[in-house]
Amino acid sequence: MSTHAKRERLLLADLLENAGPGAPTLCGDWTTRDLAVHLVVRERRPDAAAGMFVKPLASRLDRVAAEFGAKPYEELIQLIRTGPPRMSPFTLKQIDEAANTVEFYVHAEDIRRAQPDWTPRELDPVLADALWSRIEKAARMMGRKSPVGLVLRRPDGRTAVAHRGTPVVTVTGEPGELLLFLYGRQEQARVETEGDKDAVAKAYAAKLGI
Repeated sequence: MSTHAKRERLLLADLLENAGPGAPTLCGDWTTRDLAVHLVVRERRPDAAAGMFVKPLASRLDRVAAEFGAKPYEELIQLIRTGPPRMSPFTLKQIDEAANTVEFYVHAEDIRRAQPDWTPRELDPVLADALWSRIEKAARMMGRKSPVGLVLRRPDGRTAVAHRGTPVVTVTGEPGELLLFLYGRQEQARVETEGDKDAVAKAYAAKLGI
């Protein structure tokens, strides 16, 4: 049975393939090759991927990333498309859905929205609800660095508080757009904001995300 994570995985692999190895992304100065390496290391070498968060392991991450970075781009895409190795915890449906649905969605949009001719993607309502569920669970952690109060609101009125404080900025949009805003892609997220002009500017400039 197909899952959100599996569908987003295949879409992401297709986007990487179609864009080629040197295309820009929304991940700073990363190209699509850099993003592909990140995805492969994260899934296949968790011992090295921990270097993203644990400084003593950063050198191992750099070394392993360089090893994968030397592989043909097409091989990296195939590793992403075929999924994790057999003994990986990512092979378990629950872990795959929890860890990869949002990861793959955000990075797919990192590729799409870095292109000048990108168009909005209409999400399946079930996927939209799954992304909203992630927002509800992770909003406080993702929005902890906001210098202003931050409230995320769906068009139907449901809200999630990302950061308590004043003045308050309310960000309204579909779940996928709110998720991108919360993951530090504020300028590329199609949302509407309410609040003091200076507070809104601070919300857009904030280093949100992990």
